[in-house]
Amino acid sequence: MTRSTADKRAAFRALHAAGCFVLPNPWDVGSARMLQHLGFAALASSSSGFAWTAGRPDYAVTRADVLAHLTALCAAVDLPVNADFESGFATAPEGVAASVTLAVETGVAGLSIEDRDVDAPAQIYDRSLAVERIRAARAAIDASGADVLLVARTEGLLRDPKAMAPAIDKLVAFAEAGADCLFAPGVRDKADIAAMVRAVAPKPLNVLVMGPELGVDELAELGVRRISIGGGLARVAWAGAIAAAEQMKAGSFAGLAGGASGKRLNDMFGGLI
Repeated sequence: MTRSTADKRAAFRALHAAGCFVLPNPWDVGSARMLQHLGFAALASSSSGFAWTAGRPDYAVTRADVLAHLTALCAAVDLPVNADFESGFATAPEGVAASVTLAVETGVAGLSIEDRDVDAPAQIYDRSLAVERIRAARAAIDASGADVLLVARTEGLLRDPKAMAPAIDKLVAFAEAGADCLFAPGVRDKADIAAMVRAVAPKPLNVLVMGPELGVDELAELGVRRISIGGGLARVAWAGAIAAAEQMKAGSFAGLAGGASGKRLNDMFGGLI
């Protein structure tokens, strides 16, 4: 690797200044290096994708697990890495600040803090506490002196897809609290996406692609700055492995025919050393 952490962070911030880019989510070092090989400009970790590699459900990994994972990802690629840092592994703002300080030290170029309750993942924090947590994350990044991009996200639409007004209200408040980029997983309708873009402007909006309905060009036309896929690629990989394994259990090895060649994989990873 030849790119410094400072260079990665500067490049990542520049990506958010204009245009629209795809931010794919690897789940381990191999998938991160594969995505670099394919020419993506930046990557984002996936909390669910990483948890599945450890044989755990989403939100069942520890802060130490995630910090080690982020350190490995950042060291493995020459691309900026945005951390899916869940809820900051704390409820109180000071706890979030302490976690963010540790995350910055892994070499990430950006990190997201969500409003999901760490003690009750089916619930989200109210607006007041959620905003204070983002404000604490902002202060921790500023105190570190590192040019790390802060992404603030609300999970409200994943609980209630019709709760657009509360979601936008939180995103606007997060922007005012110092977030650099805003994110509300679950927004899918074109009109809703456009409204969200307008509400947080001039700050950039991240949209999580949850299906094939909208392409990159359409999202770019709506004003979306960056597009992520969460655990989408990891689910595709697991689906392929599960299907092939189920065929093997039934007595057929036909599922192995669709695998990438060993030569392609060896050439891909060999070229990145």
